[in-house]
Parts: sequence; C-alpha cells; structure tokens
Amino acid sequence: MALFLAIGGPELEISPAQLRESLFSALEHFADRRRVLAVPPDMSRFHSRAGELTRYSYEYFGESLRSILPALGTHAPMSPAELEAMYGDLPQTLFRIHNWRTDVVTVGEVPAEHIREQSEGKLDYSWPAEVNRLVVNGGFDLVLSIGQVVPHEVIGMANYNKNILVGTGGRQGISRSHYLGAVYGMERIMGRADTPVRRVLNYASDHFLAHVPIVYVLTVIGRNPAGELVLRGLFVGDDVECFQLASALSLQVNFEMLDRPLQTVVVYLEPHEFKTTWLGNKAIYRTRMALADGGDLIILAPGLRHFGEDPGIDRLIRKYGYHGTPATLRAVAENPDLAEDLSAAAHLIHSSSEGRFNITYCPGAISREEIESVGFAYAELQPMLRRYNPQNLRDGWNTVSGQEVYFISNPGLGLWAHRGRFEPEPSGTQKSALTVSQGA
Repeated sequence: MALFLAIGGPELEISPAQLRESLFSALEHFADRRRVLAVPPDMSRFHSRAGELTRYSYEYFGESLRSILPALGTHAPMSPAELEAMYGDLPQTLFRIHNWRTDVVTVGEVPAEHIREQSEGKLDYSWPAEVNRLVVNGGFDLVLSIGQVVPHEVIGMANYNKNILVGTGGRQGISRSHYLGAVYGMERIMGRADTPVRRVLNYASDHFLAHVPIVYVLTVIGRNPAGELVLRGLFVGDDVECFQLASALSLQVNFEMLDRPLQTVVVYLEPHEFKTTWLGNKAIYRTRMALADGGDLIILAPGLRHFGEDPGIDRLIRKYGYHGTPATLRAVAENPDLAEDLSAAAHLIHSSSEGRFNITYCPGAISREEIESVGFAYAELQPMLRRYNPQNLRDGWNTVSGQEVYFISNPGLGLWAHRGRFEPEPSGTQKSALTVSQGA
C-alpha cells in the first residue's frame, strides 16, 4: 500500500500544466500496465477536474487505456454532448455506460452484525458489495478511480472507495448504504471522514476488493479570493491515506462555518449540472445546518426537468414526496415498492427540512402543481431570477432590496453550517493537511 503523490494546501493553486506534470509523475509507477480502466465521475462532478485528469491519463497510457466507465451510480447516462463538454476530444467509443440495475456482480457480503453495529441497532440487514463487472472481471491490470473529495450527505466525505462501490455499484448496495446514512442522521455524517457508511465501504474494500489493482486519483477544489474555482490539492494512492489527506484539506477549503444561522439562503443550480431534484437537493443537504429555524431556502433551478434520475425513482418521489423522516419511515414499513428501493427512501429523508425551515423551488420545467405535490413551495423562475440575479450576487452575504441574503452559486462544492449545529469530528480522526507536498 502506498501514497504516490500528495500535493495540497488551502492557499495553493495548481495550474493545468502542474496538474499534468504531477499526474504523470505518479503514473510512472504504472508505466508497464497494458489494460487500464478509468473510472471518473459524471456530469454531477463537472468541476472536479476529473475530465482533465482522464484526458491526461489517456495521453499518458495511449491505447493501453482501454475503457472509461463514468461512475454514474443511480444517475442518468451522460449524453454525447455532456461527454464532450466534460472529457473534450476523448474518443467516445472508449466510454461504457454503468447500469446500476443490471451491470453488477456481488464480490462479497458485509455481515448484518457489522451493519447493526454501525447503525446503532437501527438496521438488521447485511450489505452486498456490488460493483460493475468490468471492474472485477474485465481483465484490467490498473483501475484508475478519479474524483473529487468534498463534504457529502450520505457518507460524510465523497469519493475514495465510494466511487467504486457506489458509483459503479448495484441496486441493493446503493440503496442500503444510503438508507444507513439516512437513519443514522445526515447531520451527524456530513463533513466527517469516519462515518458508519464509510466503515461499511472500508470493510468491503479490505475484504473483497484487495485483489483489484485500484489506484485513487483525488482532487480538492476551492475558490480563490476572486471567486474562481481552483485546484487546491491532488492526491494519488492505493489506500486510505490519500483519502484522509484529501478529506482534511477539503474541510479547510470547502466547509464554511458561520457564526450565526442564516435567515434567507438563495442557491443557484447550474442547468447543465442539475436537471433533477435527485441531484439538485444538494441545495438542501449542504445548507441545512446553516439555516435558522423558520428560515427560507430559495432554490433557483432553471435546468430542473424531473424529480428522479430514472423513471422508477421519479415515480417514487412523486408518489411519496418529501414529508420528513417519520412519514418516510411509515411509508417504508407500509409500502413494498418503497421498501424495495431504500435509496429513494433515504433521498426523501435527506430532502426534507423536517418542518424546521421553508424550501421554495423555482424550476425551469416543472409545474407548480408538481412541485407542491411533493411538499415544496413553488415560485416562478423568471421573477425570482430578476430579483436574485446570480450574475449580480457574490457567494456569501449580499443585500437585495434591503434584504440580507446568503448566496451559494453551486451547492455541490461545499458544506455550510453555523456553530450551534455542527459538532467537529473528534481530534485524531482526520490527518492534517495544512500544507502537504510529497512527490511520487
């Protein structure tokens, strides 16, 4: 087990040329590999720099990079236009589509006893470690798992083995891991590297994937003083150390700790990235610990077209709506269709304010009737865009017609909380990443 590259710091800006050079230096350890599979994220991590890293990987390995498998999880497949926007001129014949319902094999089973322990006795099921068959049966001598570490609602900090076990995972594995995070409590999970869901995935990696030659390429993205997105860190390794370093840096870069609760928050969802509430509800997940009781969350969503990323989940969201934890738990107990899709149930829990603050959606192509039917308030998009023009607002505090507003231009890039609602991770569970620089 090794750490091949660790470069990062909260003030560091890694240029494209430095990114390419640093990645190539790490990949020199694998220059003899002849069958390489790249597993980058999809469009929902457009700003991760994974598109660039995948292009550089192809430049380095050439024809030895045989396939690219975007880690879709439950998301919709990327269109040719999206592939070009994120991955540039890479041959689209290299790309494979992951189908979480049909394309997986089970490599092992995390015992129910472990799940009971991690859920504090709330759940009593085992967890199947399911991954796309290409990862384990494709004959690859290197699997490059590429992605961004950032605070996450289901697992605490995104990426590392989640990219494989969830991003290329199957129906039961995804559903049960999401539900574990939901019943444990997302506000106890977000922004923490060591969580019940992560421990389950680590168990699966250690016991069932040790024979797969996976190397993780992890980025940390932040904003510079001008508000521009910049690369703050790049970490390459084949074990948990690179993830721990990236997580520590991400908390410094991506976590906004506020001195007081926010009364009005306006979140903008970029239309090319957020087309469903399945993804767009990051606006709720990532701000919930910052919002005041009785506060208002306004979500500007010009690209919103659907609720779920696939028709089955879309139907479940429309049927059961975002009505809070007690209502969702009752629905799971009483309705086989929701009990069979626990990832949808987890999403319904995550996406409710539990009545504590108000959520108003301003969608591009979903009607008032549809929005209100799932439990959100509705406002027309164009008048709200004129009032809260994203082009005129800066991330953070703004004043709009005498109203104090906190604006977030992309909720997927951070986590926000006020000091009264967030308990820091116990000392010693995060590696320090004030400034790290370790070459290959």
